[in-house]
Amino acid sequence: MKRFSQLAIPYVVWVILMILLPMLLILFYAFTTQGNEIVNFTFTFDHFIRFFTDHDFLLILWRSLVIAFKTTVICVLLGYPIAYFIARSSDRVRNILVLAITLPTWINMLVRTYSWIGLLSEGGILQNLLGLQDTELLYTEGAVLLGMVYNFIPFMILQINTSLCKMDSSLLEASADLGANKLQTFLRVTFPLSLSGVISGIALVFLPAVSSFFIPKLLGGGQFFLIGNVIENQFITVGEWNFGSAISMIMAVIMMLCMYLIRRVDEHNNGGRQKKA
Repeated sequence: MKRFSQLAIPYVVWVILMILLPMLLILFYAFTTQGNEIVNFTFTFDHFIRFFTDHDFLLILWRSLVIAFKTTVICVLLGYPIAYFIARSSDRVRNILVLAITLPTWINMLVRTYSWIGLLSEGGILQNLLGLQDTELLYTEGAVLLGMVYNFIPFMILQINTSLCKMDSSLLEASADLGANKLQTFLRVTFPLSLSGVISGIALVFLPAVSSFFIPKLLGGGQFFLIGNVIENQFITVGEWNFGSAISMIMAVIMMLCMYLIRRVDEHNNGGRQKKA
């Protein structure tokens, strides 16, 4: 036990330095402002009041939540059939397909997003291939959605695939023996048992999508401003660290609420399955 405690020390130090201290610093800046010659900092709620009373900031927050929701829905609708096909493939084919899904994630996300600028730009490959010379593909909401789906859909596919692969095949055989067709088996057996993977995928897609800043910056071209861009702008361009920290704390609370709701849904789903069993 003592040896285990000693081995845990580097991880505890890492958590303190890389997670706890930065969060405490952001929390400090969020509730303080520059003081006078006597007191360097003064406690205030002005940054939060400013955010919630400014229509533009609330509109950007709403737009970010909507974009993240759309991204998550598209990832579920596209990711589930792909994950289902992978899970039903032979072991050799499944390994190849999983490698093909994970291979792009080995490349830096920023580099992958940059590649879409060349594909979507005026006179680019997609514009010429689809014959859409008069249609603007880059710097639109569609381009931002495409970039987010492209970057985050592997997480959805892998989570659902893992859930489907862990499923007991005897349950599917029992469903068929009881006279259920393939659609009934999917709706009553396969999909309910894979919901845990779907929920995990939703968490891994929605949470980073709602706070993403470089995807809308690159593919939106500054014309499509999300809450992540506001935070980046406050820290880097404007230099208002206090207000930027306050927005970061608001987003942290929103993400924690989303994680709590996702966990509650997952627990409810698992509890319902256990009662049926």
